[in-house]
Amino acid sequence: MPAFRLRNEKGVALVIVLFVALVVGSISAGAALMSSSATLVHKYSERQSSLVAVADAGIEEARSYLNGNSALYPADGFSALEYAAAVSDADGVVIPGLQRWLYVGPTGVTTGQYGVFGSVVSVVTDAVGNSIVRRGEMAQESFAKYAYFTDIEPSNISFGGGDQIQGPVHTNDELKIYASGASFLSEVTTSKDVQGAQYGTFGQGYLEYVPEIPMPQTADLVKLQVQAAAGGTSFISSSAGDAGEASMRIEFRPVDLNNDGQFNGVNEGFIRVYVAPADPDYVTASHPGGNSLQQSLNCGDFEGGGVFKAAVDHPFGGHDWYASVTDADAQCFLGGSDVLTASGGFEANAGPGSWLPWPGAVDAAVTARVGTEAAYLFPITRALNPSFKGVIYVDGKVAISGILRGRVTLAATDKIIIADDVIYATNPGAGTCADILGLFSDDDIVISNNTINAPQRPSAADDYRTYDDTKDEFVHGVLLALDIFTVENYNQGSKNDENCEAVVWGRGCLYLTGGIIQKTRGAVGQGNGRGNLKRYSYDQCAYSSPPPYFPTTGHFNRGMYYEVNPSGFDINNYWQLLIPVPPTP
Repeated sequence: MPAFRLRNEKGVALVIVLFVALVVGSISAGAALMSSSATLVHKYSERQSSLVAVADAGIEEARSYLNGNSALYPADGFSALEYAAAVSDADGVVIPGLQRWLYVGPTGVTTGQYGVFGSVVSVVTDAVGNSIVRRGEMAQESFAKYAYFTDIEPSNISFGGGDQIQGPVHTNDELKIYASGASFLSEVTTSKDVQGAQYGTFGQGYLEYVPEIPMPQTADLVKLQVQAAAGGTSFISSSAGDAGEASMRIEFRPVDLNNDGQFNGVNEGFIRVYVAPADPDYVTASHPGGNSLQQSLNCGDFEGGGVFKAAVDHPFGGHDWYASVTDADAQCFLGGSDVLTASGGFEANAGPGSWLPWPGAVDAAVTARVGTEAAYLFPITRALNPSFKGVIYVDGKVAISGILRGRVTLAATDKIIIADDVIYATNPGAGTCADILGLFSDDDIVISNNTINAPQRPSAADDYRTYDDTKDEFVHGVLLALDIFTVENYNQGSKNDENCEAVVWGRGCLYLTGGIIQKTRGAVGQGNGRGNLKRYSYDQCAYSSPPPYFPTTGHFNRGMYYEVNPSGFDINNYWQLLIPVPPTP
């Protein structure tokens, strides 16, 4: 059997030890490297999170700056609220290496026709070149959002009697509630306190001592003249007449151009403008004075063949003036009405006044539907009036009436007189927001105490009777008066001749759908039955889609939020992208 010699294996052991040490070292190095990478990733993530948080905070800080000082908001372009500014944490300690830029300005469609919109762009960088860019959109609140707003609440007027207000309410004064109670279904805020809060029902609670919201100024109204002039709807009136009278009347007049029995076409909205400079009482169908309607040009009856004859034109057809205003078909009409003409149809020269001609091109489709009247219809839709901006402007007093098809703000430097019902072609309860009206007066908005809105006595010895087609008044729109909204002579006349629903009352119900904004709260009736009884409803469309160019509160609300690619970011180039070219009509 051969003998085996054992070899010396010390060298092999050394190699194995070195190999194992190398493997362990590699693993340790890998572990250290992985740990280092994880630490770097974590630190980078923290740094990015800090940049994002600082950028987001900048958007809200900028919005707060603007809400505190509206002068910081530029009319066009953009301005820098911060430029390479140091940034502090919640404890006021400066965060090393971070800088922030905050840019603000109007964006989107910047004309204001569809509201006032803006953006805040927040840019943040750190010391090693990391960058974050974020944009926040903003929209200024429109005064149209309010169901009720006042600057001053008179000491002798309070909520009560079961008043129910459906939309947002704000007053810069004390909000007072009688023991008879009132319900507020939406938010309620006051810059002072709520007196009689125990008598109120608050669906969303109430806030006291909030910052005052300044009323719009005359300058806000006057600047609308330029917008109206562009569409040929700027007019000059006068201050003639009593509080409920005007020498100019604007009638909202839809035309069924497609003959479908409705007024919802994009081209079916019009106005016509009647002027009688020397006869504001005729324009608004006011009482002729004295103790009877004997001299009335607006009130009378329909004779044989359906021809209307005013009281002043009697005796006629075998009876006198008194019979004409006491017949079953006796009625009153506003000055310029087709009913009052000799032909019983449209006449350019009607009574002591005339209708203003439309200075633009007359569409053949309008002429085909209404004949010669087409030349006196001002289109208030962009379909037939491409330059129309949604604004009607009157320098002076103006009376209004009719059916609105379209989206309009009517501004006047004097009183706006509601001479008869003013309603939308599409019921506001439908929620389509097809029609909206804003009224903006530098003075009062007044429900006229005329022969249409209030019952009259044919003679001093007679009872009151109604001369309108309805005993109630209907108003659709958001009313903004830099003085008061009121019913003319609310404390005079009948107390029990026109019921409001089941309630015995003087002038019936005032059904107002929209909102009321006024400097000082005005009265519409008395508890004894005189004037009108309020039946107010809120139009949600006024909040979501306010009238064009309607005044804003100046307060910016938070809007959409966007991440922006920081690579090669340049604020000048980027801002140009935020201001699109207005759409072609």
